[in-house]
Amino acid sequence: MKKFIMVGLAALFLMMFGLQTCSYAVSAREIDTGVEVSLKALRDIPGGRDVINKAKGLLIFPGVFKGAIGIGGEYGEGALRIHGSKAGYYSTAAASIGFQLGGEKKSIIIAFMTDEALNNFRKTDGWKIGADASVAVIALGAGTQVSSQISNKPIVAFVFGTKGLMYDLSINGAKITKIQR
Repeated sequence: MKKFIMVGLAALFLMMFGLQTCSYAVSAREIDTGVEVSLKALRDIPGGRDVINKAKGLLIFPGVFKGAIGIGGEYGEGALRIHGSKAGYYSTAAASIGFQLGGEKKSIIIAFMTDEALNNFRKTDGWKIGADASVAVIALGAGTQVSSQISNKPIVAFVFGTKGLMYDLSINGAKITKIQR
């Protein structure tokens, strides 16, 4: 069954994103550029600057691609910033099975609001959202006020810039792993 799922995911990504996705690994420079664009988008939302200033660390994935035809897969690369300084590169990946069809690209920023949450993330190899930590997910769009939604939450994820034909704000089950760039 595992082999069937892996073959299905590979075929799905080829169909949804073309052969480019097979060589999706991007350079550090491309990740850094995307991170800056994503941070600007968060900064421009009312309350976004407060989140950036209060967060102990920000894990920024400027482009997370998801595709599904019954079996779904998701992948993106990003960077961890601690007090404005780069602290490493990471990938996020997830798989799902169920009634789903389509593809999308979205940006995700995970804000670690406490030192404990950030330290737990950094010491866990293969950190899984939902298993290693509970994350409050906030969809950013027109009229969103973020500051009122983050009080007393150790980890908050912001999902924005969604483009495509699939609407899914869930990030539970995503596995985040440190990568070299």
